[in-house]
Amino acid sequence: MALISVVIPVFNEKENLPLVLERLAGAVRAGRDTFEFIFIDDGSTDGTYEALQQMTVLDPRVRVIRFSRNFGSHAACLAGLTYAKGDACAFISADLQDPPELIGTLIEEWREGNEVVIGVRTWADSSSRFFQGIYYRMVRRFALRTMPQEGTDVFLIDRKVVDVVVGMGEKNTSIFGLILWSGFSQTVVRYEKGSRARGVSKWTLGKKIKLFVDTFVSFSYFPIRMISLLGILFAVTGFLYALFIILNRIIFYVPVEGWASLMVVLLLVSGVQMLMLGVLGEYLWRNFDESRKRPTFIIQGKINFEDQ
Repeated sequence: MALISVVIPVFNEKENLPLVLERLAGAVRAGRDTFEFIFIDDGSTDGTYEALQQMTVLDPRVRVIRFSRNFGSHAACLAGLTYAKGDACAFISADLQDPPELIGTLIEEWREGNEVVIGVRTWADSSSRFFQGIYYRMVRRFALRTMPQEGTDVFLIDRKVVDVVVGMGEKNTSIFGLILWSGFSQTVVRYEKGSRARGVSKWTLGKKIKLFVDTFVSFSYFPIRMISLLGILFAVTGFLYALFIILNRIIFYVPVEGWASLMVVLLLVSGVQMLMLGVLGEYLWRNFDESRKRPTFIIQGKINFEDQ
């Protein structure tokens, strides 16, 4: 019999919490393992924490970590891993798009000796997932080759993987990317992604863009390599164009004219230079942020933890 930790980040999910606990309890009722449900309140403002307090009374397996403010879902997942005591640890979302009943299947694959079990999602309506598909294909091509092409939000990882990921202590990164990057043996379990049970998604465009940048800056040198190639391309093109103008002037006596074309070239080159500085700035800022040694998250309170 094993202890399984289930990590559930929550942010303004008061409406969903009773149903989440009901589905979780039902999903693990027939299993032979023991469970702990670690809910991380990521700075909610809608009464989520009060609802979690009530859940700890209803079910002693519920444990709660409360952040002092919103640090993001990946920081919440890291906090859950940090305080999880299980032989294996699973991630599940609080919006119930990923069915809690999947946990049993993940555990079965883990017992077969797989240290990382990935829930690979399929969508009933794939027409609206065009840009998401492009993102995951880019991640597979340039950053993490083991990333499932369909994407994932659900994992179950072995204790040794938990210890490795927590020990990395990285900020501004993808927790799922760290798990895949660690290179432990893995397998996939396919499931159909559902719709949100209640409320609206908190996964805003800004958070998606940040995850995109964090993934590529943390796990790939492709952006740096790309600006180097752009620099070489523009340098060679500029040299050839300058040589063309000089030869035209010396051999064919063609006067140098074209204020408009000169401005177009100047604006184009300046734009590319600013883009290059922005990419370098992303890498430098992350290096600076790591050097400050600020915590990835700040815990305001905990419930049902032995070391409280």
